[in-house]
Amino acid sequence: MSHHHEPDPAVIRHCDVVVIGGSSAGLATALQLGRQRRSVIVVDSGEPRNASAAHMHSFIGRDGTAPAALIEDARAEVRGYGVEVLSGRAVGAGRADDRFVVELAEGHSVVARRIVVATGLVDELPQIPGLAEHWGDTVIHCPFCHGYEARDQRIVQIVTHPMGLHAAPLFRQLTADLTVLVAEEVVADAAEVAALVAAGVDLRTADVARIVASGARLSGVELGDGTRIDADVVAVGPRFRPRAEPFAALGLRPVPHPTGLGEVIAVDELGATSVAGMYAVGNITDPGHQVLQAAAHGSRVGGMIAFGLAADDVRDAARPSGSAADWDHRYSAERLWSGNPNGSLVAEATGLSAGRALDVGAGEGGDAVWLAEQGWAVTANDISSRALARIRAEAERRGLTVDGLLADANAREPFARGAFDLVAACYASIPRTPDRRGVHNILDAVAPGGTLLVLSHDLEAMHDPQHAHRPFDPDAYVRIEDFVAVLEDDDGWVVEVHEKRPRPPGAASAHHHIDDLVLRARRRG
Repeated sequence: MSHHHEPDPAVIRHCDVVVIGGSSAGLATALQLGRQRRSVIVVDSGEPRNASAAHMHSFIGRDGTAPAALIEDARAEVRGYGVEVLSGRAVGAGRADDRFVVELAEGHSVVARRIVVATGLVDELPQIPGLAEHWGDTVIHCPFCHGYEARDQRIVQIVTHPMGLHAAPLFRQLTADLTVLVAEEVVADAAEVAALVAAGVDLRTADVARIVASGARLSGVELGDGTRIDADVVAVGPRFRPRAEPFAALGLRPVPHPTGLGEVIAVDELGATSVAGMYAVGNITDPGHQVLQAAAHGSRVGGMIAFGLAADDVRDAARPSGSAADWDHRYSAERLWSGNPNGSLVAEATGLSAGRALDVGAGEGGDAVWLAEQGWAVTANDISSRALARIRAEAERRGLTVDGLLADANAREPFARGAFDLVAACYASIPRTPDRRGVHNILDAVAPGGTLLVLSHDLEAMHDPQHAHRPFDPDAYVRIEDFVAVLEDDDGWVVEVHEKRPRPPGAASAHHHIDDLVLRARRRG
């Protein structure tokens, strides 16, 4: 059965740094910044330069790893620090006051204090029939990236520009069976040609008509005059262009690369571009970057951005939270949620003896107000002051008292230890940390004999492609599994409920989320 959903309204996210491009350079930048407690959103279109390669090389400790495997591991690492990785494409960028605004193809946007361009280069192959079909496999361009795997094979190097001969000595070192074909229109350096010929390289001036294949396997090169040269591997020197179009309105302009083979984004030693507050990392700044160098560059530039943000905050005598800014903005508009209590909370809390309750990530207070109506002495916690103001107003309207607590669940001891008979975290958006600090803070707030109640969206459903356009990354936030992992190692707790169940009608976002994950545990007295 298919379900028709109205399109989601456009969402504006706020963060300290938005990174456009989620390969090694962009993710290394994000990791460095995430470890400096900066809120970071990575927007990735899934088009890395090395997408066609089965393995990457010369990355110490990861040599031979599939590029996709490295990215998967890197995403898991940055998400462990609360960094969000969104699938999407930037289509434009501008400014609003002192912030950057990046427009996404899906209609959403990201507002940030700094922007990092990590979109990479696009390789443009010579227009030779059959060449593109074998690109990244038996058609290679970098002797360092994939040359070793071609050693002792029949390599034909196609030179379509004068700089192409630069790599010929490296390919000669890899194999004794090297043929270099210099295109008719290329004016090659006579000294380079003479040295290669004297060293025994079969160097010819000839145009290539097509790449010859035997079934799916490359088998040779056919010249314009019909001559065929057998080959196992073809080496080419592609031209390149940067993916920088979305940033043109900000004044970011590519510059010619010294080789004459294309354009790059110029940066200084700190990774800064000509646009104040905008940085670029990875091979969009240097086509010679392999994965290791791109990651190293991203890590260094991430550190420089952290220094710059910290200097601004010291100057302003402020310690702003990107996460708080994000939620304050969301709560500056009309009501986000239904105002109803979450049905699963009602089901689990009904029958409990009223006492002291803490609602973590209380949002607009549907749960907190309901608990107060049941006789609980409620403390509503949120990172957003605007959320707490809404809760206070609604509680006063109903003649109730709900105490507000403005605190980050990931701060040091944000909640009174052992002070609450019920601690509820219902769909709370708590960024992950490697030490699960937010989880421990919530558990520590439960009194002996008290109850922990955690509700979560069904992440499996949230990863469904129909939800992929939403500008949120659920994997960057604390999950029920994080609570379960801690509880399993602590014999001071009894897990009473841990299950997936249909979301009761009337709950917030019920038209998007069908199932709830429910965890209820009791602290031993």
